[in-house]
Amino acid sequence: MRAVLAWKETIRDQCVYDLAFKPDGSQIIIAAGLRVLVYDADGAIIQPLKGHKDIVYCVAYAKDGKRFASGSADKSIIIWTSKLEGILKYTHNDSIQCVAYNPVTHQLASCSSGDFGLWSPEQKSVNKHKVSSKITCCGWTNDGQYLALGMMNGVVSIRNKNGEEKVKIERPGGSSSPIWSISWNPSKDEHNDILSVADWGQKLSFYQLSGKQIGKDRALAYDPCCVSYFSKGEYIVMGGSDKQSSLYTKDGVRLGTIGEQNSWVWTCRVKPDSNFVVGLQLVKSSKLHQSDDVSCRWPLKVLGCQDGTIACYQLIFSTVHGLYKDRYAYRDGMTDVIVQHLITEQKVRIKCRELVKKIAIYRNRLAIQLPEKILIYELYSDDSSDMHYRIKEKICRKFECNLLVVCSQHIILCQEKRLQCLSFTSVREKEWVMESLIRYIKVIGGPPGREGLLVGLKNGAILKIFVDNPFSITLLKLSTSVRCLDMSASRKKLAVVDEHNTLLVYDINSKELLFQEPNANSVAWNTQCEDMLCFSGSGYLNIKASNFPVHQQKMQGFVVGYNGSKIFCLHVYSMSAVEVPQSAPMHQYLERKMFKEAYQIACLGVTDSDWRDLATDALEGLDFDTAKKAFIRIRDLRYLELINSIEERKKRGEEYNELFLADVFAYQGKFHEAAKLYKRTDHESRALSMYTDLRMFEYAKEFVKTTDPKSTRILMTKQADWAKSSKEPRAAAEMYLSAGEHLKAIDIIGEHGWADMLIDIARKLNKAEREPLGKCALYFKKLKHHGYASEIYSKMGDLQALMHLHVETRHWEEAFSLVEKNPQFTSDVFVPYAQWLAENDRFEEAQKAFHKAGRQNEAVKVLEQLTHNAVVENRFNDAGYYYWMLSMQCLDIARAEDEEQRDEMLKKFEHFQHLAELYHVYRSIQRYTDEPFSSHMPETLFNICRFLLNNLTKDKPRGISEVNTLYALVKQSEKLGAYKLARYCYEKLQELYIPSRLQDSIELGSVKIRSKPFHDSEDLIEAMMCYRCSTNNPLLNNQGSVCINCRQPFIYSASSYEVLPLVQFYLEEGISDEEAVSLIDLEVPQMDDRDANQQDMANELQSLRLDEAADEAEFDPFTAKMSFEQGGSNFVPIKVSRSALRSMSRRDVLIKRWPRPLKWEYFRSLLPDVSITMCPTCFKMFHSEDYELLVLQHNCCPYCRRPIDEPN
Repeated sequence: MRAVLAWKETIRDQCVYDLAFKPDGSQIIIAAGLRVLVYDADGAIIQPLKGHKDIVYCVAYAKDGKRFASGSADKSIIIWTSKLEGILKYTHNDSIQCVAYNPVTHQLASCSSGDFGLWSPEQKSVNKHKVSSKITCCGWTNDGQYLALGMMNGVVSIRNKNGEEKVKIERPGGSSSPIWSISWNPSKDEHNDILSVADWGQKLSFYQLSGKQIGKDRALAYDPCCVSYFSKGEYIVMGGSDKQSSLYTKDGVRLGTIGEQNSWVWTCRVKPDSNFVVGLQLVKSSKLHQSDDVSCRWPLKVLGCQDGTIACYQLIFSTVHGLYKDRYAYRDGMTDVIVQHLITEQKVRIKCRELVKKIAIYRNRLAIQLPEKILIYELYSDDSSDMHYRIKEKICRKFECNLLVVCSQHIILCQEKRLQCLSFTSVREKEWVMESLIRYIKVIGGPPGREGLLVGLKNGAILKIFVDNPFSITLLKLSTSVRCLDMSASRKKLAVVDEHNTLLVYDINSKELLFQEPNANSVAWNTQCEDMLCFSGSGYLNIKASNFPVHQQKMQGFVVGYNGSKIFCLHVYSMSAVEVPQSAPMHQYLERKMFKEAYQIACLGVTDSDWRDLATDALEGLDFDTAKKAFIRIRDLRYLELINSIEERKKRGEEYNELFLADVFAYQGKFHEAAKLYKRTDHESRALSMYTDLRMFEYAKEFVKTTDPKSTRILMTKQADWAKSSKEPRAAAEMYLSAGEHLKAIDIIGEHGWADMLIDIARKLNKAEREPLGKCALYFKKLKHHGYASEIYSKMGDLQALMHLHVETRHWEEAFSLVEKNPQFTSDVFVPYAQWLAENDRFEEAQKAFHKAGRQNEAVKVLEQLTHNAVVENRFNDAGYYYWMLSMQCLDIARAEDEEQRDEMLKKFEHFQHLAELYHVYRSIQRYTDEPFSSHMPETLFNICRFLLNNLTKDKPRGISEVNTLYALVKQSEKLGAYKLARYCYEKLQELYIPSRLQDSIELGSVKIRSKPFHDSEDLIEAMMCYRCSTNNPLLNNQGSVCINCRQPFIYSASSYEVLPLVQFYLEEGISDEEAVSLIDLEVPQMDDRDANQQDMANELQSLRLDEAADEAEFDPFTAKMSFEQGGSNFVPIKVSRSALRSMSRRDVLIKRWPRPLKWEYFRSLLPDVSITMCPTCFKMFHSEDYELLVLQHNCCPYCRRPIDEPN
């Protein structure tokens, strides 16, 4: 840092107490004696202003530049306009000590010995506030909200805009340390308002707006009279009793003297930087690997002295910095050092808290020269990206030097012609004295403690010095002064920029000048490439590789380093890393077929297209190693496979470079060149394969003649492939057929749906060619041509596929006919048929189909679902039918299962038979209660209700209502005269929940029945006579449908549910069913023609009819056995012997011929005149007349729905 006197003026016999700049910097107003002097920025007086009668102590300019104020010992304040006209004057009771304008509201604060006042143009009067001590200085905060007052008693009082005290700062010295100057930091970057306070206790202090002190007091060693900040707050200027003005950091660290005077400095101000900022200039010495001086001019500083001197200085700072490879260190804020990694953009700040004079950086070392010492830093680790420095050594001595260089174990001080080498412990180990001034110095590396230095002198000498060698080595001697130097990475070449801006490149060993280039001011070799350098000059960046022409691009600044593809450029005082593609030098090497050198350049940084150019050129030049590396960089797997295949072939002994080149041309699309090379190397087959793959069949035909006959077929097939992809399918199909590729032809024809063409192919094919025939059939199935598909499967003899075709197409008749001839396909047909029926809501047929297919479980599941649905939907007739079918299904399963499963199935059979009969009879009751009309006679409904109630258990089946049953029974009982039973039913109904629709009817009926006699009709009671023991049974029997005396079960008609005159009997041990039937049939009664139809065997029905010719008086062993064995509380079954069977007439016996494992059941009619018919399927008994009527109505059995014409 140095100060240059811009101008100086002396006002005789007057003291300059205060001065102020106009905000735009064009004028300076000065308080000198009784006048206010107005100067321009160049020191020329514009006009003296008179108006005060005593010494003017203070002046201040408003922030908007429209007016300024002056305060005097005559106790008055004068407001002046920017046109230098006084417009207002007001007074205080004491002399005016200081004035200050609010930077926001332009409110003026004027302070005297006893009070202070606040005035603004909008006010008619001045608001004054008393104070307890003399005010010496004042200042507003940046936002204009608070005013700080410095006082003689050592107190700083902070007031708001209304003059009220908010904060009071009391200095330790009290009245012995009066506050003489204060100033707020104008920086906008600070988070808090910072107030600097200078007192005559010779201290400089800093406070926050809250009154909290920042840091410690700074000792000054003089009485300060003025404190002033730079306009951005980065520095402080102070003056006082030491007769000089000094520069400080914003933290109070003294940086140096600005100017020495002959008397006290009462005031100093910094010119606003709005339009007086001079840019950076480069000092012409040295390169940035050392500490360089890059100068910066700062705004003017004006001061006023006790003796009337007014001096204006301009400060010039040197930008101190250093560079090593990608690490750049520079001074910031005069006391800090920032180290920047130019690649990663990481930064680290080192706070030195003293003026930084020089910086040097080398490898992991950083040297910082301070006024009284040199600090040596080192990195924490060897990591190239590590940015953490720590102090290694301190050299506590004051040094004067032009340049500073640091090595691994030494520092080098350069002072004009002298170089001194000091260890980190401050021991001077070596000294070299040059014959001329040193213009350039740089560390060029080497082992620790033995590094080499490259030194350039003003007389043109270039030296190499090793720090462990007292003797220097002369490398070159130029005729002109050296400006910049650099040595190549291998230290074989030296680049020099002389004072005429000429770049000279020499071979160090031979001292031969290799080339030279004009317009250079700085040069740098690429640290990663021996033959590449860059230099700057005339606003251009120049890159030169080997002895190729220079490649230029625009760039401002100086080249200071070149690492890979990054060029480090110093522009003004900022360092930047410029990414420069190395395309131009790489292509220069490629033009000369120097592939390895081009690859080295490309590794520094080129675009993907440049990498591809390198890879392609190297491949064509048969430099496979370089080409492989380049293709790896761009990740081109296709070419890498080619190179690998060529390398494998070379390992196997192939040395045909022309053949390799032909493969390369083929990959690059140079097909004709490749074909010529293939032909030249006797590899026509490769040319044929290439042209056919490319669908260039005309060219391919040229190579067919010279190859084997197979090639013709291959060519035709590939031509067909091409035709297919070219959307010419018919031509492709014909070509495939010609080439014998039936499958491909069939695929094309089938995809396009040409059925006629496809069936022609299928009919021409031999039945042994199963794969193409199978494909034809599949396509016919897709095209819905089932007849053609059936024809093909028949031709192939594939019965299973044919059967699946019929099933898929729902051609069931054809499928069934196929099953008749091939029973092994039964399940394959009937299972999908059943599923199809179920999907179409034909569940009964589906159940039968499952049954036929042997899928008993599925059949049962379908029936169970049908039964459940019928019950839920109140279709009780269907429910009874489905339960009967379920029982028969269980019986079928029982025949095929083992003994344990058989017992379970037989239990289910009995259960389902029982449920079937219950639901069958409940249908009539439900119709009676829910529908307005009923077709049943009262006697039938009466019997049905009693049958149902007698057979209901505690677990009532779902859907069967006991209330409905009792209600129907009570109504029929009233009609038929069973009043006792009716009264019993009403009582039972009172115990149940009655629906609202029946409530009134039942209540009325229960009252009316009381008027009827308490007995039942005799006819009804006689109808319940047991045909075995002749006992009359009650109308309702809680023991079920058995006789209360002999326990013989009643046999009911399945239509009217009257008790039939039948008694069940059993065979004695040892008599089989076949023998019993033969014994019964042994004596057949004689019948004349008139009675021939009494036993109707049509439809295999068994009927018993009256035979008037029977001999009633004949002895009957069955009747004797029946009466002999009755009695007792347990049921005693009737067992008959062979003689009893022989005596029976066939027309009196009905047999239920159950399938195995059930036994046959035998019934004897005791009233031969009653005609009874039994259904041969469900074995239900009917009065013959009822049965015939029902069959005529429904054309089937009313219980099992067996069609009357269906064979059993």
